[in-house]
Order: sequence, then structure tokens, then C-alpha cells
Amino acid sequence: MPKDQTILFHSTIFGPIHSRRLGVSLGVNLMPSDGKICSFDCLYCEAGFNAQGAGKKGLPSRDKVRRDLETKLADMWQKQEPLDVITFSGNGEPTLHPEFPGIIDDVLELRDRFYPDAKVSVLSNSTRIFDPAVADALDKVDNNILKLDSAVEETMRIIDRPNDPAFTVERLVEGLKRFSGRGIIQTMLLRGEHDGKNIDNTTPEELEALLDAYRRIEPKEVMLYSIDRTTPEERLRKVEQEELDRISEWFRNRGVPVQSRF
Repeated sequence: MPKDQTILFHSTIFGPIHSRRLGVSLGVNLMPSDGKICSFDCLYCEAGFNAQGAGKKGLPSRDKVRRDLETKLADMWQKQEPLDVITFSGNGEPTLHPEFPGIIDDVLELRDRFYPDAKVSVLSNSTRIFDPAVADALDKVDNNILKLDSAVEETMRIIDRPNDPAFTVERLVEGLKRFSGRGIIQTMLLRGEHDGKNIDNTTPEELEALLDAYRRIEPKEVMLYSIDRTTPEERLRKVEQEELDRISEWFRNRGVPVQSRF
């Protein structure tokens, strides 16, 4: 049976932590500190399934995010602590916050004041890129990291479980083309089973579909990675580093700028 799992982050600003993909990262959680809100319900989400609910505290205000981040950055700067990146992540999809564009502006201003060499990254599931204000905000950040876990419709729906039935792979790929040359595509490779259905997005069919999608999108970079922590669906299996490297090399040989991150 799927494993019951709860939210990861109980504050608006968390860390810094060492990210395997981004370095020393200070996290920004725009979702509730006592619940999860997301437009996907991914089988592998470290924050658990959406069924745990949105909690009672609600979303943090733009002003609270700014104040909390300013306090943390000032403290880190005074202590001369290193910082590579400020990362929007947390208990759900950050771009769902109604003040997301304004919060991006605030974070960029604070970054420039305290840690001008640090990057600002957004980990997004790509569901909100069709909102012009959200897309414009994503264009401002250093690392606009957008999810594409499978370019096969059925597989995407099994793994990511989007809330919106109108969300399709074809619409997603067309939308991601907006960020050609600038966006970073993030793909989780995994195997396993859910509700009696086998899952494997590393088959030749899956990789060829991803190759076609990457070529259409023309991203700045593709990040391939696999499971690193406990997942709510316990029957998922990670793809080991050696195989990730082989798949990455297969893409690179076909002109796709790929990095594999274990």
C-alpha cells in the first residue's frame, strides 16, 4: 500500500541545506507550513500525497516571505556563511501562490543586497507556465527548473497525476518552448508499480519520446535524476547512477545538454 507521509517543511524559510543539484541552498516555501497544496500528486513526492490536506495556517503573505527571508539573509551575511542559491521549493507547487510574481521581485532584490553572487532557482511542475504573469516571473530567475517526467501521456498521468484533466504532454511541451534556450528541464527517472500498473520511464519508447520533446523545447539544460529519499508510493525503485550516466550520454550523443544528478 502507498505510504502515509507528511509535509517536509514547517516554516516559510528553511535551511540552508546542501542540494545535490544546486549546492548550498536556502529554501523558500510558499505553501502552508502545516499542509500541502499542489497541482500534481506525484507518486514520488518527498512531501507526501495531497490527501494529507492543506492544513489550517494558509499561505504565507508576500510581506511575511520578505521579512523572514530578509532576517535570515542578514543573519547569514553577518556570520559570513556561504550561499550558492535561494530555491523555491517546499510543500507543493510554489507558482500556485497568488503573489508569486511579486515575491520573485522581492527575493531578487534581497539577493542582490546580501548575496549578489547567489542564484535564484524555482523548482516548478510546469502547470502554471500558461499564466503570463507566472511565466514572466520565471523568466527573471537564474534557474527556471521545469518538470517533464515523461513525454508519453499515459506514463505522465500515472507518475505525476495532474489535477487538471486538460493538462497534457502536448500542451506542456508547446508551453515549455516559450523558455527555449533559458529554461532547465528536470526529469525524474524511475521504475515501479502503482495500482497494479507497471511504471518505467527509461524504456526505449520513453527515451525516444523525451528526446523528441527536448529537441522541440530546446532547453538550456536537462537535469536527469532519480529517487533519493522515501516516497509515498513504496513500490518505486530508483535508477542507479551508472545507468543514469549511460542514459545521459545517450542524450548527449544526440545533441541534448544533459546532466545526471544522483
